Amino acid sequence: MLKKSRMGMLALALTSAMIVGACGNNGNNGNTGNTGNAAEPSAANEPAANSAATSETTTAGGIDISKEVHLKMVFVGPKPVDYDSVFGEINKKLKEKINATVEGEFLDWSDWAQKYPLKLAASEDFDLIYSANWAGYNDQALKGGFLELTEDLLSKYAPETWAKMPEVSWGQAKVNGKLYMVPQNRGESVEKLILYREDLRKKYNLPEINSPETYATYLKAIAENEKGVVPFTPETGDWKYHNLDRVLLKQQQEWNMFDLDMPFAYKLTDTAGKVFNVYETPEFKDLLVYYKDLADHNVWSKNVLNSKNDHQADFKTGKTASITHNNGTLGSLMALMRQENSPFEVKLADINQGKKKSVAISTQNGTSIHATSKNIERSLMFIDLMQNDKEMHDLMMYGINGVHYTPVGDTKYKATDKNPNFTGFSNWNFNSPLNLDNEAFPQEASDLVKGWEANVYHYPLETFVFDNSKVKSEIANLGNVMLRYAIPLEYGLVKDIDKGLAELNEQLKAAGLENVQAELQAQIDAFLASQK
Repeated sequence: MLKKSRMGMLALALTSAMIVGACGNNGNNGNTGNTGNAAEPSAANEPAANSAATSETTTAGGIDISKEVHLKMVFVGPKPVDYDSVFGEINKKLKEKINATVEGEFLDWSDWAQKYPLKLAASEDFDLIYSANWAGYNDQALKGGFLELTEDLLSKYAPETWAKMPEVSWGQAKVNGKLYMVPQNRGESVEKLILYREDLRKKYNLPEINSPETYATYLKAIAENEKGVVPFTPETGDWKYHNLDRVLLKQQQEWNMFDLDMPFAYKLTDTAGKVFNVYETPEFKDLLVYYKDLADHNVWSKNVLNSKNDHQADFKTGKTASITHNNGTLGSLMALMRQENSPFEVKLADINQGKKKSVAISTQNGTSIHATSKNIERSLMFIDLMQNDKEMHDLMMYGINGVHYTPVGDTKYKATDKNPNFTGFSNWNFNSPLNLDNEAFPQEASDLVKGWEANVYHYPLETFVFDNSKVKSEIANLGNVMLRYAIPLEYGLVKDIDKGLAELNEQLKAAGLENVQAELQAQIDAFLASQK
């Protein structure tokens, strides 16, 4: 997932540094004494007036719910077109079940990375927020933005979730031994693939795309022959690496790169977990040469660092010839294009066949409660319903039965022409065993995942979580350097690669690279020692 004005990145990083201090008084260590306050629902989120049993409902699962509560939840992604109708239905059911309603706020993909931390830093009034490792979960937890979720809270107010969630998922979501998220309860592959225009590959009689070299051949052929089509468009967002690094560096070299937020990595096969500076490796320098060649052949826009284009929308309309994302997202886009009878033939490419693949840890998607929420209990009850009550789950995940989808058996659904009106935002935090699969999801995408899942590589540091509290300032400084010096290098905008690399590493050292690396290595060493 993960979306940016490159020039805006510097401002974002500086803003993030300010957030560190602003969040300092935001902590709340699992206060269970709050009985919840009612808030004024907005007109757009007011449930239907005649909500049957609500007025008589006083308990749910033995919990006093006599006082009506209005919850506010922050999602990532655009507000769905049919928000009012679907959330209206959700609120009718919520009133009946737990005497609550929920209002969603949506942070568009174009600027979510800037707005998300600011909402927490400013202690804005909301109860729940989508959280994820790629959205800074650990960092926000350590800053005190999220409420600590104790066993007492979870077992009492989210009992089904507490009982059904695998123990390993709870463990993966802990930061310094404390839990700040209810993670999704369904495994997910997050390995990146390439989605490209197969009709264009055939048109120019190009070789099958199955390696970095054949992909480069395709990109350069499109740049030379298809005027008006950008060969590759990256996601916008707070990226500190090139958008293709997850494929051409992380996967290709079989490294773990700490969610690509720091200039460090370790080899998956290294049982000692030796951390190194990515930018000092020959593999990275070779990749810069590859990227420079692509940039010189106009494979991406000259304005790439300032682009805010939605790469999926551009691909769907034929403005770009390839993008990268995870299998689920690309498969869903393929299904949508086929459903809409797109004139383009599209195909997935795994250009790292045979390389080690991993699955997402549970924090890939989750729900956190704002540290200042006054509706803790009802928020947990809401999460419990969304993960375990099929009626509520299906409404939140797929919209209204018969309008946005129709069930196909017990495990699949068929998307209707209204389905796009309730997609595109982060409802993935409610993934659970109740999920239905889109019957139109491409078989080739499913086959790829099955192949990966059968050969998932589990490594010693799979559940390691870095506590950056001792080096937060240095990490913010490193991020600034990555945005200012590494991103232009990776997009081929620096003529002299050697000189650019030298300057990048010099600036990283001045920003505190050695201190962060030492702290990271010390924590990894301690983690591995504790596993013996």
